[in-house]
Amino acid sequence: MAKDAWTDPDPQPGDFDAELALLDERAFEYHDGDAAARLRVLVSVEGEDAARLERIAEARGLRPGEVVAELLRDADRSAS
Repeated sequence: MAKDAWTDPDPQPGDFDAELALLDERAFEYHDGDAAARLRVLVSVEGEDAARLERIAEARGLRPGEVVAELLRDADRSAS
């Protein structure tokens, strides 16, 4: 499939391979990361979906964000 510089996401896989191959290994830093780090995701829910989320959260005694987190965990388990 042909690349279209005007409509394809930028950058595309492989776009910088030639430039990266020229770099010395010392140009890179590797980090293990922080297992205690947290990620915050902003989710927009509107209308009936927002009301539904509020009802579910209230019925479970949770905050709406906790209901969304449960949904993600359940989806991840079923995808495995």
